[in-house]
Amino acid sequence: MAIKPMKKLNSQVNTITDLINNYDRAIFKVMFSTALVLYFCYILCFTQPTGDFLNHLINGESSENYTKSNSVVATTDLSHIVFGIASSVDSWKNRHPYIDLWWRPNQTRGVVFLDRAPTENETWPDTSPPFQISGDISKFKDYDHHAMPFAIRMTRVIAETYNMNFTNVRWFVMADDDTVLFIENLVEVLQRYDHQKYYYIGGLSECVGQNWWHSFRMAFGGAGYAMSYPLVRDLSKILDGCIMRYPYLYGSDHILQSCISELGGALTRLHGFHQFDLHGDISGFLSSHPPAPVLSFHHIDSLDPIFPNKTRDAALRHLMKAEKVDHSRILQQTVCYNHNHNLSFSVSWGYSVHVYERLHAPGYLHMPIQTFQPWNGFGNPPFMFNVRPASDDPCEAPHVFYLKNVKRPNTSDHIATNYFRNAARGLLSCANNSADSISQIVVFSPIQPFKLEEGKRECCTVTERNSNVTEIEIRSCLDGEASEWSSLS
Repeated sequence: MAIKPMKKLNSQVNTITDLINNYDRAIFKVMFSTALVLYFCYILCFTQPTGDFLNHLINGESSENYTKSNSVVATTDLSHIVFGIASSVDSWKNRHPYIDLWWRPNQTRGVVFLDRAPTENETWPDTSPPFQISGDISKFKDYDHHAMPFAIRMTRVIAETYNMNFTNVRWFVMADDDTVLFIENLVEVLQRYDHQKYYYIGGLSECVGQNWWHSFRMAFGGAGYAMSYPLVRDLSKILDGCIMRYPYLYGSDHILQSCISELGGALTRLHGFHQFDLHGDISGFLSSHPPAPVLSFHHIDSLDPIFPNKTRDAALRHLMKAEKVDHSRILQQTVCYNHNHNLSFSVSWGYSVHVYERLHAPGYLHMPIQTFQPWNGFGNPPFMFNVRPASDDPCEAPHVFYLKNVKRPNTSDHIATNYFRNAARGLLSCANNSADSISQIVVFSPIQPFKLEEGKRECCTVTERNSNVTEIEIRSCLDGEASEWSSLS
């Protein structure tokens, strides 16, 4: 009977042990659950694009506008871009052919913003983007001291485009109704950038004075500019209040840049956006285009037709025929030489060929001939790039050949572009080294697209078919190949 107390004690010890074990298991479950929650919070908050996932949860943004950073992201294509075009009923009547040059019904997405509804007898073309009437801006009346008419309405185009709730958007591209976009090049350029980050991509004016007067940090709106979805989303939230903070800036593009800077955004400058703050004949510029994909033309109505003996609209359509065959090479410059006759050839693919009766260094030929004038009279120097003056010196003045046609034979691995004189040069020869007999130049280029981002221009070889026809073959440069100029000088 003496062992009964011991059994009772053992029973109590076992009970206490069980309680402790149950307590430990409960604590462990709580700690494990807490750790699991914290782990998932870390994954969701710190391994996704900054702020995007929380905004998706909190604000209910469309999942089609949100892409996980650790998933396989499809390459950006035209379906990921939405275009917002600033216009008015009066200007659209004359300018819509410029938009029709690049707009692709049932492929491109976007809208034209008008100041009022078209009249009932005005038929809206099926080849044009749909239109929308700009929102009421009467609340900004006390803040509108801008020199540019409709500055506030045009500034709000980006937010109004965003608020239309297009799905699966990565980029918004803004343009004017006289902006011609080269959309194949535009898509390929935007593929280089992370659409989940802040990007504000555009170009400056060609004129020093214009940039000084407005801003060297601003994308000039007429040339067009691209903005990533996250930037447009956040900009739309602050835009109306921001507009009121800048009542005296000249125009919409400067107001927009100022608001973007408040968000910490900055301009990514690309040389392919062309504001064309120029007057007159821009053939000198187009014949020596910088080594960058062509993205846009603007101010078409202030310029001469880019091809002789054509209207502005017809001249642009002529250029676009070449662009449709090979958008990657349009206006890309290649320089090569004829050893036997000491001739220099400068090819601007799909546009022109210049022939010089002297051997000129590539760096010289890469400078545009100043066939144009600046937008305004101030700024010294006037341009944001080096130019060389137009000359009557037969050793400096080129023979100019313009694109006649472009052919892409099904059985060939080359594209053929043909260039003819528009008029005789009308000068004596340089050192009895005349190129007057040349009447046609045929340029052969590879079918494979040109990859400008690889860092250098293409090379070319000149062949005389006969005294009247010269052939030029554009090709990839060999490893370490230098311009023929280095072996001729």
